[in-house]
Amino acid sequence: VTLYQSNITAIVGAQWGDEGKGKITDFFAGNSDYVVRFHGGNNAGHTVIVDGETYKLHLIPSGIVYGSPVSVIANGVVVDPKALIDEIAYVINKGINPNLMVSDRAHVIMPYHIALDSVLSGHQANLAAGSTGRGIAPVYADKMFRNGIRVVDLLEPNIFKEKLIKGYSFSKNLIEKALGGTFDISMDSIYDDYIEYGNKLSSYICDTAVELFNAHKSGKSILFEGAQGISLDVDHGIYPYTTSSNTAAGHISTGTGVSFRDIGKIIGVAKAYLSRVGESPLPTEIHGDEANELREKGAEYGTTTGRPRRVGWLDLVQVRQAVRVNGLTEIALTKLDILNGFKTLPICIAYEVEGKQVKEMPASLHDYRCAKPIYTSLPGWEDLPNNIWDMGFDALPKTMKDYISYIEKEVECPVKIVSVGPQRHETILR
Repeated sequence: VTLYQSNITAIVGAQWGDEGKGKITDFFAGNSDYVVRFHGGNNAGHTVIVDGETYKLHLIPSGIVYGSPVSVIANGVVVDPKALIDEIAYVINKGINPNLMVSDRAHVIMPYHIALDSVLSGHQANLAAGSTGRGIAPVYADKMFRNGIRVVDLLEPNIFKEKLIKGYSFSKNLIEKALGGTFDISMDSIYDDYIEYGNKLSSYICDTAVELFNAHKSGKSILFEGAQGISLDVDHGIYPYTTSSNTAAGHISTGTGVSFRDIGKIIGVAKAYLSRVGESPLPTEIHGDEANELREKGAEYGTTTGRPRRVGWLDLVQVRQAVRVNGLTEIALTKLDILNGFKTLPICIAYEVEGKQVKEMPASLHDYRCAKPIYTSLPGWEDLPNNIWDMGFDALPKTMKDYISYIEKEVECPVKIVSVGPQRHETILR
């Protein structure tokens, strides 16, 4: 058996998404031949700031801002073709020629998926995840119902029509007869629009699995960009308050169609505190003035929704699970600069659940709802010196280095990347 020696790095979220994966991906993208999204859809939002220019991306991998790497939207991603066309226009408008490939096997978000998303959330009530309303859960459900439409179908009008008739009637009946909603967009208008989208995207559509396999075989450098985070993984997250795909690094092979048996680095990105868009219990959540200060300093508003993020202290029960499930080789710790000026910094090391101490993430929703954080408090630090990133790790305040060491000891994974600002250069490698 040949073990191909390409240089493979994966970047995944170690919390609730919003950890700063876009910046960390961008940091590595310059040395990559391919940057690949392998799951999720335009419910993800990645912000990258380069030379003072801000790029907000939802579907296209963050590596697009470099120009030279090939950006790949692989088969595990679900694609809203209108959103993708708009995003391609957005990057072209920023002066970037999109070096982009879209998997012919990726599933397509249809207007009825978006309509179904909102009525479904109403039905789920207090078990709803706080959906972004992009149609993600319904398109993944249709994929499993085998009602789905794939990107390749948009290039084959007869096949598309055959599948659309079935998919349209299934979802319309579900929306109107089962869930009491309405769906008024005609099948003919959807057909016309989507054939047009297929025409516009045709030059980007290909078999990305074969492309990535050949790249891997010839020793190319491949970077996998995860979306969301461990607690949103549909299997390992806080179900049902999750997304509808697997966010863990183990999904890379199924989400791309290539078995990568030797991933050199699996980097888990974690904020130095915690933020969350959407619903669910959140044991370390804080409220009031302290929360407002953290939210404003950290600009904690969702890239995709603009919603104010909920904020809280770092939860190592969560990060510990991310290390274990993803097989993390290292952690990138972001937004440490946002904690400047806090006198003490609580870190959650375990939960108390009905009198018992719990150090691993419970599957029980009852237990998670009851979980109370057990904190250790560490001393904070004042403002960082100017251009601290030029001085290296040793120049960081001792209390910040202690904070980092404490995290490493508790979760048994080294912090190799320290981010102290939003721009690419405001990063310290150890």
